[in-house]
Amino acid sequence: MSLSPNYLADRICLNVLANSVENAKACYEAANGHIVLGVLSKNYETDEAAITDMKKYQEATNNALSVGLGAGDPNQSQMVSRLSAVLQPQHVNQVFTGVGASRALLQQEETVVNGLVSPTGKVGYVNIATGPLSSQAPAAEVPIETAIQLLKDMGGTSIKYFPMKGLAHKEEYQAVAKACAEFDFALEPTGGIDLANFEEIVQIAVDAGVKKIIPHVYSSIIDSETGDTKVEDVKTLLEMMEKLVK
Repeated sequence: MSLSPNYLADRICLNVLANSVENAKACYEAANGHIVLGVLSKNYETDEAAITDMKKYQEATNNALSVGLGAGDPNQSQMVSRLSAVLQPQHVNQVFTGVGASRALLQQEETVVNGLVSPTGKVGYVNIATGPLSSQAPAAEVPIETAIQLLKDMGGTSIKYFPMKGLAHKEEYQAVAKACAEFDFALEPTGGIDLANFEEIVQIAVDAGVKKIIPHVYSSIIDSETGDTKVEDVKTLLEMMEKLVK
């Protein structure tokens, strides 16, 4: 099984939530494999239950598993690291302070490990206090360049920029994209992304020269009745991605 996400044109990989193994497989096929499927650790009471279930997702999607926190919940950080050590997925979601532990337990470099940073309202600065304890303390606002280098020091692969609230932080996001391109770091825009703003959000990263982009599209494409991610919407997002990297 592959340890690396399958990027479209070596550039973009979609990240959506999977409500079931069947839903994950359908989304994987709809995206021609250019996708990782988020399964949230917060939905499981024990590590054992999570591992047993997540292995089924791995088998159904050639390991296109993204081990998630659950709405960026910092209290899930250690569980994510423990699960990832056993599962060796393609993608791991982490708060800023959890990156080093996840990378050490993965014992290989191929898996993407993101580090969650948040907008500050100031262009060029991000809040890195996103861990279980630090998120309860005053914000730690640092230059985006410093945040990237700190993540690299810890073995991180990408910036998870959350919560973006769509394009509410557009200027800040542009600065983040510029820094990711400059420092050869992947970017994962997250929060409030939908079919209407997806293209513009990814285009900003493409135009900045970001080499690897993993946009997260979650609640906006989930069927409220079934809880499934809509397969047709995944197909639409793939078409947009193909247009963006022509």
